[in-house]
Amino acid sequence: MKQSRFMSLVEAIANVAVGYSVAVMTQILIFPVFGLHTTLAQNLKMGGIFTIVSIARSFALRRLFEAIRVRGAR
Repeated sequence: MKQSRFMSLVEAIANVAVGYSVAVMTQILIFPVFGLHTTLAQNLKMGGIFTIVSIARSFALRRLFEAIRVRGAR
């Protein structure tokens, strides 16, 4: 069964939404180890930027692999 582009996007967003909280928590815990001190607001903003990039990456890779799957089925 072929996954629609919309469902690919929904899956990517759900995946990244869960990853967002993990990323922010990781930043809060790891940044000080490297001498980087940021506020919660800064961590949330950085996490947001990384989230947008990650959604685009996940969506593009999903579509690439779907195209490969469809071509292989011919």
